[in-house]
Amino acid sequence: MSDATVLLTAVEQGDPTAAERLLTLLYDELRRLATSKMAQEAPNQTLQPTALVHEAWLRLVASKNPRFENRAHFFSAAAEAMRRILIDNARRKLTRRHGGSLDRVDLDGQEIAAPAADEQLLAVHEVLDNLAKEHPIQAEVVKLRYFVGMTNEETAEALGVSVATVKNYWTFARIWIFNEIKNL
Repeated sequence: MSDATVLLTAVEQGDPTAAERLLTLLYDELRRLATSKMAQEAPNQTLQPTALVHEAWLRLVASKNPRFENRAHFFSAAAEAMRRILIDNARRKLTRRHGGSLDRVDLDGQEIAAPAADEQLLAVHEVLDNLAKEHPIQAEVVKLRYFVGMTNEETAEALGVSVATVKNYWTFARIWIFNEIKNL
């Protein structure tokens, strides 16, 4: 068993120091994944990668009796937590109180920041649950690739499948999601 799997088991068993040691072990990788994902977000994003990692960490480990079978399961859960945080953030920004669907106009009148990225994020989120019902592994690939920003190689390692399989699942899922969004 890897160090991460041993620490995940210790966290599950309630070891008070295991969560801190696990965070130390996985923090750089979680931070890199969050940075990669945040680079794909709208330029005026107020959520920072560090905040995304910390919020995801709190959601993962602060719950009573967190259970992770192995490192891959943990990163899958981290991808889901990051996805939900980004969705919540996008929804909050689209509320009327936060400007809703109004465009922001730069005071100099030179740039307009449209909320298209948030709307796209919400559209993908809406159809992802349907994809997960019919094709759960492909949905996991989407979570890891789209919401966390993992590469094909990282996704393959996290899910325990080949890179070619991840590429096939990613292609299938993108087409499936595009068709579902088109029919909304």
